[in-house]
Amino acid sequence: MRIGIFFGGPSREREISFAGGKTAFEHLDKQLFEPVPVFVDSFGRFIKLDPRWMYEASIRDFFPSPVQQTDGYRVYIESLPHLAHVAVSPEIGELITPDRFSDHFDFAMLAMHGPDCEDGAIQGLLEWYRIPYSGPGLMGSAVGIDKVLQNEMIALANGQDKRMMVVRYDQWQQQDRQQLFEEVKQKLGVPIVVKAPHQGSSIGVAIVRQDSYDEFVIALNQCFFQMEVAADQWQAMDQEAKQAWAQRIANLDEGIGFPVVVNDIFLYHPKELFTYLNQAFATSSNTLTLSSTNAEDQVLLETYVSGQEFSCGCIQHDDGSTLVLPPTEIIKVVEVFDFNSKYKPGATRKRIPVTTTLANNQKIQYNIGLVFQRLGINVCARIDGFLTPEGEVLLHDPNTIPGMSPTSLIFKQMAEIGLNVTQAITYFIRQSIRERIRSGKDTWHLRQLLQKLDDKISSQQAVSRPAKGILFEATDEQYARARQCFGKYNAEGKCTPVPILKVADTTYYQLPVQLMFKDYVEDLLALVSEERDPLLVETSEQAAPLTAFYAGMVEYGIKTYSSLDSITPIEDWIVLGSEKI
Repeated sequence: MRIGIFFGGPSREREISFAGGKTAFEHLDKQLFEPVPVFVDSFGRFIKLDPRWMYEASIRDFFPSPVQQTDGYRVYIESLPHLAHVAVSPEIGELITPDRFSDHFDFAMLAMHGPDCEDGAIQGLLEWYRIPYSGPGLMGSAVGIDKVLQNEMIALANGQDKRMMVVRYDQWQQQDRQQLFEEVKQKLGVPIVVKAPHQGSSIGVAIVRQDSYDEFVIALNQCFFQMEVAADQWQAMDQEAKQAWAQRIANLDEGIGFPVVVNDIFLYHPKELFTYLNQAFATSSNTLTLSSTNAEDQVLLETYVSGQEFSCGCIQHDDGSTLVLPPTEIIKVVEVFDFNSKYKPGATRKRIPVTTTLANNQKIQYNIGLVFQRLGINVCARIDGFLTPEGEVLLHDPNTIPGMSPTSLIFKQMAEIGLNVTQAITYFIRQSIRERIRSGKDTWHLRQLLQKLDDKISSQQAVSRPAKGILFEATDEQYARARQCFGKYNAEGKCTPVPILKVADTTYYQLPVQLMFKDYVEDLLALVSEERDPLLVETSEQAAPLTAFYAGMVEYGIKTYSSLDSITPIEDWIVLGSEKI
């Protein structure tokens, strides 16, 4: 089956989407599927990408091409609007149109995030052209992108009471902001959580922690995707600092992105912005407001919740019933779990399950499953929330296309039920076809596609593959390399990788799949000596039929050996930090 891996798109999360596209491209089961990378550019064009570009670090490393990146700035293609009417270079790939999608792939694996990608837009396009796609359908996607609607529907589903307010853009521009701040404090108290309601990946999230009007203004401007520039602030910078500031506006992990609007003038490029501000502040001392062309029209404000923060995935059995994965506790090293803290190493630590009682973890799972069903979501979702000191579960932000890097929470949680990344992706594809059948569109074709895939999965399970040992020592570097090898061999499907941790000359641990998904080797070493948590045991038992279909027989225990010779039947080894033997 040919799998079109869709990544990129016009949203601010396109680089995270690129990382997810790489994961699907590299970890797709090569015995079952043929990957076809489909890059969606900021103009909404679909490009069947030359696979070599999948190994670049950033979209800007290949698109627009380095030749088209001018004036010393690194920009995305929307900063070069004339390129919308220029043919895509054959060096990059082939431009394809939706009416010809079926000539290139049989299924669309969506690794795109944010507006147009998770809100039902791309899903509706694919349904129109009868291309099955991964993840929830139209209704679940539409609900999953709107944080205001989510809060209201979650409250209807589980009865939770979380105070919130909505501030419209016209209110923010016209109302007395100091008076608004007083109204917000009276209703929500301080701290205040501020969110852009139609973004994903924790983009547009701020917390007003102090009773500070200035902090409040900065937070709301951030979530409206606008910023204020004072004349004295601009004039205090030298030319190099001004150019660096203009570049940061173009960087999606720290700026509002281009194009920007200033005084109703559209500016597409950092150089244009640099020139405009130099000229404007040469004759005026007024403060100017920069706004993204994709700015939010309203901002969501919520009361701050104290408690243990968690994120919990939910998937489905074949019959459509829910299977809630073990919740992951997010232990923050930084104050705000925003875009940067979510994706930058070391900003958080994760623990599965939440450090609490079995009953509380079960309560989290119950609420997650209930909201998943009531909000019309299917296939998969990741829902975040808090467990308060009083034991109350408060949920928010259903994410219908969870991040798909190999270290993403959804893969960590699916590993706890015995699935590696390759098997998890196969689940996403297979269950998505099953759910598209339930929509009643192109039913018989999809049933045939599903049957062919089921036959191939069953045949693959019957194949005996030689074991390949991956021997590594207890360092973060070797553990990271071991995880890479583990993923690579699983995707190739030619052998069964067996990870072996060496902690002494006479102590070797054969690790189960779930222990190959921790962030640091110290987390791994702690779990080697611990009993498996009762919630993990219980959830694995509930998942047993699903796990058996995708992974066969899975062992969750650790085996201890006193020498390599006693580990059978491994004959082929890769020894990390040494030559291959």
